[in-house]
Amino acid sequence: MNRTTLSLLAAVTSLAAVTGFAALTAPDGGTATRAEAPARLPVERSSLLCPAPATSDIAETVYTSITPRSGAGGGSSAASSSTTSTAELRPSVTTLRGEAGDADGTGEEKKDGGEKKDGEDEAGQDGSTKKSPSEKPVVALAQPGKPVGAKVSGSAAPALVGTATGALASGWTAQQTTTVSAGSGRGVLGVSCTAPDTDLWFPGASLAKDRQDYVHLTNPDDTGALVDVELYGKDGALKSSLSDGIQVPAGASVPVLLSTLTTDPAEDVTVHVTTRTGRVGAVVRGAGDETGSDWLPASADPSGTLVLPGVPADATSVRLVAFAPGDDDAELKVRLASATGTINPAGAESLRVKSGMTASLDMKDVTRGEAGSILLGPAEGAPAAPVVAALQVTRGKGDKQEIAYIPATAPVTERATAADNRAEGSVLSLTAPGGTARVKVTASAGTEGGTQAVKTYTVKGGTTLAVSPPVPAGLKGSYALIVEPQSGGPVHAARALLLPEDGIEMFTVQTLPDDRGLVEVPAARQDLSVLGD
Repeated sequence: MNRTTLSLLAAVTSLAAVTGFAALTAPDGGTATRAEAPARLPVERSSLLCPAPATSDIAETVYTSITPRSGAGGGSSAASSSTTSTAELRPSVTTLRGEAGDADGTGEEKKDGGEKKDGEDEAGQDGSTKKSPSEKPVVALAQPGKPVGAKVSGSAAPALVGTATGALASGWTAQQTTTVSAGSGRGVLGVSCTAPDTDLWFPGASLAKDRQDYVHLTNPDDTGALVDVELYGKDGALKSSLSDGIQVPAGASVPVLLSTLTTDPAEDVTVHVTTRTGRVGAVVRGAGDETGSDWLPASADPSGTLVLPGVPADATSVRLVAFAPGDDDAELKVRLASATGTINPAGAESLRVKSGMTASLDMKDVTRGEAGSILLGPAEGAPAAPVVAALQVTRGKGDKQEIAYIPATAPVTERATAADNRAEGSVLSLTAPGGTARVKVTASAGTEGGTQAVKTYTVKGGTTLAVSPPVPAGLKGSYALIVEPQSGGPVHAARALLLPEDGIEMFTVQTLPDDRGLVEVPAARQDLSVLGD
């Protein structure tokens, strides 16, 4: 084969890698190959990151992890069986004192001066670290379809860094659920462990006097990450005292108290996390003296239309917070998709969001006893300017109230999973903002026993269907819910976990974006015989 032929092959291979197809023309003008659509195959490696769960000595944290079985919650073929399959969540190298103060987020220095603990290794100046080989996983999966759980008590629970490979990687999902029965940080704090990223938006945080909001940054990689955290209030960017970025060493987690980044007061704040180098998992913990606490995950990517699913039927207060990151102001139409149809809520029909500014809308008890979802889109005649958004939802009143957050979420295209569900207290919300949709819901076996159950639901277009989901027969422990659209229009999903205690309506809501268990792999076939020697 001559040099010209080799160069041609290299060019064709590069084209196939970029575009997903290749077409090669023979010297006589004939086509040597046919273009093929990219194949959708299961991913064979994925990462998840869980923040340090709580600062209270009376906290109880439950971890639940699962990879859905191939074909039962996904329909994808198994990943390569020639490689060893693992899915483990391990403690981060350390939880470091950042601008927030100490590692447990109380703002108080540790008496031991932050000395290294057993099983931890110090970070070098370049942010690199090495993990202890004796470090044991907190949660480790053995097989697809069978969830695994673990419990940790007190405030010593670290952030977790996880990797899944082989057949356990496609659709791997984990959740941590923490219950704190008393104190300013009381409540049920639930969060789906997140994949690392480089650009994340969190509308709905606060710098109010009664709030202690942190952004938790966790680095899964073997090299350090440099992270910028920008804050935006109702008048635009807030002046920050931290202009050089935040270093997050390899395998480490850094909690940052938002009020240490600026002296500007603001009730409603949008947090923007970007990385200059590396990538991080990020999530905001919002905590109030009277409202309890919960985790605020990142909003879906900026878009002119957004869906915020799963507002509980008995919500006593709903507050919408939105931010316009683009150059144009956004004139939004606000609608409620309830069980019976889509309406324009009286007194909360619209919201104007100026470019680069955070706006809010008090929707009060918008659901009025009927579960629903909030739909955002451009007002009539207005362009579809991109926004990010989240809801702060309150149940209960007075000293018995409790908050949770619902960020805008993308539709479920293939499959989504809520890892931690209980025999009682789980509520699944399915929203079809367009046409009617048919959805299959699989309840996995329990972490300690039980047989999976399957049920199919029809969600009418423009409505939200809130149901008590199927429960595995003979359930012991917690279980996972796997949501798969079967036909019809797009579906957005959320799962609420209601765990009342001592008269307080404790709860948490997790939205269910697609698990991204499949990846497009370019397909290129070539008939080399036409190329000659």
